[in-house]
Amino acid sequence: MHLYLHIPFCKQACHYCDFHFSTNLSKKSTVVDAICAEIALQKDYLTEKSLETIYFGGGTPSLLTEPELAQIIETIHSHFLVSPTAEITLEANPDDLRAEKLQVLRRYVNRLSIGIQTFDEAALRWMNRAHTATEAENCVSLAREAGFENMSVDLIYGIPDSGRSVPLWQTDLQKMLELNVPHLSAYALTIEPDTAFGRWQQKGKLPAVDENLAAEQFEELTKALRDAGYEHYEISNFAKPGQYARHNTAYWQRKSYLGVGPSAHSYNGFSRQYNIANNARYVATIQQENIPATVEILTVADQVNEYLLTGLRTKWGCSLTELSKLLGTDFMQTQATDLAAMYASGWLTRDDDRLRLTDSGKLFADRVAASLFVE
Repeated sequence: MHLYLHIPFCKQACHYCDFHFSTNLSKKSTVVDAICAEIALQKDYLTEKSLETIYFGGGTPSLLTEPELAQIIETIHSHFLVSPTAEITLEANPDDLRAEKLQVLRRYVNRLSIGIQTFDEAALRWMNRAHTATEAENCVSLAREAGFENMSVDLIYGIPDSGRSVPLWQTDLQKMLELNVPHLSAYALTIEPDTAFGRWQQKGKLPAVDENLAAEQFEELTKALRDAGYEHYEISNFAKPGQYARHNTAYWQRKSYLGVGPSAHSYNGFSRQYNIANNARYVATIQQENIPATVEILTVADQVNEYLLTGLRTKWGCSLTELSKLLGTDFMQTQATDLAAMYASGWLTRDDDRLRLTDSGKLFADRVAASLFVE
């Protein structure tokens, strides 16, 4: 079983982020109390009681104080069995990773996911990140000194870099490789409507993301990391051998998981549920001992299409046997025309029982998956 906890607080709002969070920290302890209460309410959501992974996401979970983190961990242990080998990940911003804080985190978690995004000072300011370039460069060595070896770094590509003598992405990629971290997640800059960038774009103050630039940088990324010994095991994720993110891999492999906290999602194999993305209403509902979630029962088509959407993103691809099992009929026969078109495009290949994206197909993963959707 896998547990996700959404900690919906940030010091400031990044201009590109559309996740649920609040910059008002005054109610943080109240929300933590509610999260602990929800853990108790949701303890029977899944029949399996042994946790293989725990993931603190957000928001910025590194804003949790030691008493708050201890409270959550103790509540988890009181309702679930936590495997001795469980992966316990906490998302952290570089500005929070001071030596004293890292020693606190080391007592409760064994993996960090660090949101560096870029090592460039001007780009950090443009995105309204809370940390500096110096903090971005120093946080990994500080984490290692505190005893963390299992960690991941986030980077963003597709950031405009006009007027620079050396391309920003080239510098970011080189600095990331020098860190020699076991895991990297890299995402293209995306402009969502309900963000500062989205509003700037609607007013004509921000141009659209250069998709050609992003595609070129993605190809540079994949080549550089492969040459450095990383496995490209999911579209946006790269790992040294054996260093996959176990929690996120569970999502991509359709394992069941429980999500706790405002806006958190859960999946049990036949339905999904989505917690309300409003801190005050979330707390009020939990205090009434109700779960503030909307439940969606998954149809056969939903299950097949979700498997295509997530499975094709990974190096393992999708099993034709599993697709046929979910669909209740021969998937290859049902989707023969669309499969032939995708093979011809050069974006999809078949390897025995597996459908996999080609290197060029990884640039069009969602389009390939959508072309094979069933109704």
